[in-house]
Amino acid sequence: MIDLRPPGAVRWICRELEKAGYETWAVGGAVRDALAGRPSGDWDLASAASPNRVRRIFRRTVPIGIDHGTVGVIAGDGVMYEVTTFRRDVETTGRHAVVAFADTVDEDLARRDFTINAVAWHPLRKVLYDPYDGAADLEQGILQTVGEPEERFAEDYLRVLRALRFAGTFRLQVERATWRALVGAVARLDVLSPERVREEMEKILTGREPPSAALALYAASGALAHRYPELDRQVGWSQEGRGGDLWSHALRTVDLLSPHRPALRWVALLAGAGEPEDGGPEGGEPAAHSPGRRGLLGAAALLERLRSSNARIQQVAGLVEFVRRPPGAGAPDAELRRWLSQVGRERLPDLIRIWIAELRSDELVGDGGEGAWERGRLERLVRRLRATARAPVALTTDELAFSGRDLIQMGYRPGPRFGELLRALLDRVLDDPTLNDRETLAAEAEAWMAARDEEVR
Repeated sequence: MIDLRPPGAVRWICRELEKAGYETWAVGGAVRDALAGRPSGDWDLASAASPNRVRRIFRRTVPIGIDHGTVGVIAGDGVMYEVTTFRRDVETTGRHAVVAFADTVDEDLARRDFTINAVAWHPLRKVLYDPYDGAADLEQGILQTVGEPEERFAEDYLRVLRALRFAGTFRLQVERATWRALVGAVARLDVLSPERVREEMEKILTGREPPSAALALYAASGALAHRYPELDRQVGWSQEGRGGDLWSHALRTVDLLSPHRPALRWVALLAGAGEPEDGGPEGGEPAAHSPGRRGLLGAAALLERLRSSNARIQQVAGLVEFVRRPPGAGAPDAELRRWLSQVGRERLPDLIRIWIAELRSDELVGDGGEGAWERGRLERLVRRLRATARAPVALTTDELAFSGRDLIQMGYRPGPRFGELLRALLDRVLDDPTLNDRETLAAEAEAWMAARDEEVR
């Protein structure tokens, strides 16, 4: 007997279904994770009961996907557990499957992707049903498909990315025939929707395990080049003054950032996107954009292609633009204020987190060239930037002691000149914060307007 210690509600749901005459098993990721000795997430059940039968047996249910056989059962602990009728595939297209309800758990397990996911456990009898030896594969560190690999990937090409994620997350060696079929299926990844591709990457970046193992497999299989060319260009690209290539540095940095901050992990991956120069012809004119600007454009293009939210795009691309453009630790105060004015106070904590991760990444391999961080230099820079961010100095036009309303009170007509003037005043204040009082700036504004023949009404 094997007790995987599910929540009591799982046993209760199983008991109620079997009392009504419907065979029921725990399946999916929670069973796999429990067998691997990891914390189990959502517990799902597969049952011979139809969706309508499930809804009759339980008082509180949610019709999550009736057409696909899934009903959410809300247990006494307030948690919703998914119960799905046994299914078998009728037709597959490489993107999704047409399914029909099945009579047995054998049919249900036979349609699953990998042996480690084709394991069922009975919560009441505490019996493991493992027709494809998935538990043994998990113990021996092997990932292989249920049945012929080529057929299994052709049924749903998302399984290529799932295989890379599982192999990386569970530190599994992909079985030879499965790997060969996987690499051959990479060219068909373009049939997947951007959302499905993004969700797979997000699962890697938010997982408990370091993402680098799965991401290295993305590169080795060709999936990185196919779906993430902005990242693939960093593979093998040596950065001046820093040992190793940009991709290796990015992987180490990603591992050192918290899984609870996936946006920062995206930034670490994309921080070098502006470095590999592909903007101008060899020996010709320089690229049109700086590395920071190229990084911003590359990050935004990638995330837009994946249909990420506007908030995520702005957050990641905005940080990518500046992460490789820090001011010098010994820069004048005015230069620090100008840099922070461009970046924004609110972005500084995240940039510092990434810089610290990059420092630790460099230290792991003993890098210390011009492109690498040096601990003392970073500590001095962070100390000064934090002090500047806390200081009561104007870093934006909104923080000036003078505004467009003051210009109107002085008799000037609102127009584009207002924005130009306020930016010019901010430029002066960034050089000398003592100028930031209303009377001084009013005099500066009047002189600026007069020099441009702007008159009061």
